[in-house]
Amino acid sequence: MSTRKALRAILARKGYTTVPGAYDPLMARLVQVAGFEAVYITGGGISRSQGYPDLGLLTMTENIQILARVVDAVEIPVIADMDTGYGNAINTVRAMREYERAGVAGFHIEDQVAPKKCGHYEGKAVVSTAEMAGKIRALVDARRDADTVIIARSDARAIEGLQATIDRVNAYIEAGADVGFVEAPQSVAELAEIPPKLKGPALVNVFEGGKTPPVPAKDLEAMGFRIGIYPSQTHRAAIRAAQDALAALKRDGDFAAVESRLATFNDREVAVNTTWWREKEAKYLAEG
Repeated sequence: MSTRKALRAILARKGYTTVPGAYDPLMARLVQVAGFEAVYITGGGISRSQGYPDLGLLTMTENIQILARVVDAVEIPVIADMDTGYGNAINTVRAMREYERAGVAGFHIEDQVAPKKCGHYEGKAVVSTAEMAGKIRALVDARRDADTVIIARSDARAIEGLQATIDRVNAYIEAGADVGFVEAPQSVAELAEIPPKLKGPALVNVFEGGKTPPVPAKDLEAMGFRIGIYPSQTHRAAIRAAQDALAALKRDGDFAAVESRLATFNDREVAVNTTWWREKEAKYLAEG
């Protein structure tokens, strides 16, 4: 089964699927090794891994280069972030071609004005519903693999209110999107309103520190969400672990104080599938 068909199967079944976020091929490998069925590659995570905030500062080409390497590193479906489609409707045609060529199983696109901001920052602005629906139609027409999943996201909650945002997402689903994504609802009650009102499967964005309260997976499943992305937790974990290790080295001159909390040599090799590569090396050397 292709990864795109696998993602469609996840969306078609009953229940809730947890999809951790990653920001580079190594973290995506760790998600797969941990046993998850799919991985989400966060645009904000890619930006931060390059030393930039989540303000739409990276180009499509820069994002695609990382996405393609992630897809090559894992066997599970990769859900990507297309930001605003990198421009207007015809730019999304080009983006669709490039994202499909990179091999992602699906992606979300949002209705913010470009350049976009993190969905939980203040000061966002959105395009008209008609303009965004046009982008969705352009993506559908440009799609070369019918199994590529298009996820329509709206960032209008802080500007137009919850119901208007749900209405926007439904318009995007009617335009051809496969999944609906209402970004930044502001309470548990608002979260619960979303799945019953959407005309397609509902995706939820889950993390601490934003406008949306984090809710356990079992409760999100009971609300009717089909899939949840957890974009920044692995990045925050990596940042804190590196900070702790560097602080120990600066203070003590070695890593002894934190060594027990670091991945072992073997942990590192498992993460990058070294045994598989060495087996291939031995096979082809023997055949030679």
